[in-house]
Amino acid sequence: MLDNVSDIAAYYNNNLHGEHDRLVRHQLEHDLTWRYLDEYLPPKGKILEVGAATGRYTLELARRGYQVTAVDLSPVELDICRENLAAGGLEKQATLVVADARDLSEVAGQDFDAVLLMGPLYHLVEEADRKLALKEVHDRLQVGGVLFSAFISRYGILGDLIRKVPDWIEYRADVESLFARGRGDDQAPPGSFRGYFATVGEIAPLHEGVGFETLKLAGVEPAISSDDESYNRLEGDRRKLWLDLLYEVSTEPTILAASRHQGFVCKR
Repeated sequence: MLDNVSDIAAYYNNNLHGEHDRLVRHQLEHDLTWRYLDEYLPPKGKILEVGAATGRYTLELARRGYQVTAVDLSPVELDICRENLAAGGLEKQATLVVADARDLSEVAGQDFDAVLLMGPLYHLVEEADRKLALKEVHDRLQVGGVLFSAFISRYGILGDLIRKVPDWIEYRADVESLFARGRGDDQAPPGSFRGYFATVGEIAPLHEGVGFETLKLAGVEPAISSDDESYNRLEGDRRKLWLDLLYEVSTEPTILAASRHQGFVCKR
């Protein structure tokens, strides 16, 4: 039986601009993700984006000429995505579909050149559901097509926790559950963030188990912990030089787990 994710849909329906605003705050994650997209995306083609939200990546992909099928669990967020596309004159570059990542039956064909799955896997707390979502996108990729997926680190999240909710450490059941299961103790109040926090070692085997070939695993906030502000203040050549350096160290095995988010690149 599939896990009931109606609470996750409600979370995003009630936090309409949360993902857009999050990537404004976490600019290194956004910039480094684009470095990898630029490196591995084909120069043109069809892209399936599962977990598109209000279209932070969708819009830029459409501007670059890709034909995007944008999928999300939240119809309200997709309405905003549609408005954003219309404001940019990009409606014809995108098709919007309300669907669960574990059931993409509304998305026909096996002809996508690339897939972005940057969000759903860290909301699917059951391993079987994560595998199902990966199989769904695997079946829709062309042979040789590339998948970009994202995870929240079980250890990298500690920087945010100590900064934002320092009293979390006093809830021992939740602390023990995070490290034992990669998730909270299931007592979170309705409307809160419910997610799965991965270890570095499980990411590649999860994808390879459904038929993907690993290309790259990177920390997209390497070596900065939760200090977004220092990077966000950088401008011009100095910002580019820091981004270049952080891109170079983003695959260093000894620091992967310390990044809040991991980006994974693989191909069918």
